[in-house]
Amino acid sequence: MLAVVFAAMASPCEVLLPPMDQDKAMEIGRFVAEETWRIEKKFSRYRDDSVVAWIHRNRGREIMVDAETSGLLEFARQCHEISEGLFDISSGVLRQAWRFDGSAVLPSEATIAKLMPLIGFEKITWHAPRLLLPAGMEIDFGGIGKEYAVDRAYEQVAAVFHEPFLVNLGGDLRANRAPAQGAWQIGVERPDTDRDAALLLSLEHGALATSGDSHRFIVQDGKRYGHVLNPRTGWPVVAAPRSVTVAASSCTEAGLLATLALLHGVKARSFLEEQGVRHWILE
Repeated sequence: MLAVVFAAMASPCEVLLPPMDQDKAMEIGRFVAEETWRIEKKFSRYRDDSVVAWIHRNRGREIMVDAETSGLLEFARQCHEISEGLFDISSGVLRQAWRFDGSAVLPSEATIAKLMPLIGFEKITWHAPRLLLPAGMEIDFGGIGKEYAVDRAYEQVAAVFHEPFLVNLGGDLRANRAPAQGAWQIGVERPDTDRDAALLLSLEHGALATSGDSHRFIVQDGKRYGHVLNPRTGWPVVAAPRSVTVAASSCTEAGLLATLALLHGVKARSFLEEQGVRHWILE
């Protein structure tokens, strides 16, 4: 197999392709990379020129968003509704309090309490494509952006390229079909390691997404606080698995289910069993 590699969304990324002309392979890889970079630039919370930054600059007044942003906002609204508030793109404001940088510093309860009134998708006035984000609130597409980029790139390549291929953005991936030598072999990283596979999964087609807390956490007095925050409390989810991997037809669906499983904490396994999806959990 050929691998065209690039970096995006703070992750190593690649497109896997069958043996073929190198220039053609680079063309496909460049297409995937450019689409990924486009989405990262447009929806990043870290850039001053992103759509998210523009929305934040216009807090407190009604604006009209473009069709792509509207689609993501509507998807976020649906996720908030079906999860009964567990998935909430407005909870990104909590990063003002939480610094998962390896230190042992926890925010105070008063700091969290001050931010809680700024969380809740139901407080946003949203009638597509019209949006009014209240003053002080933020939105953050980080919980769905990478998986959305996988699906966007995959769908556009699949429309013109019919040989087996796999798009992998930092471990969230999607493949159209198995290569000639058999199913794709996907390693799931063991928590707290660097590329040490705890599981080896076989994938013929479809998507896999993994959520976990291996690289972002705080340890204080021997207690570990993972970066998955409950938007209802402002604090890390209690007893969440270290890693959840889900298989689905699209990467967006797989990523949402993996994230929701973590948000269910100790009930992660029963949640996924209720959804009837293939999944793998590392404690």
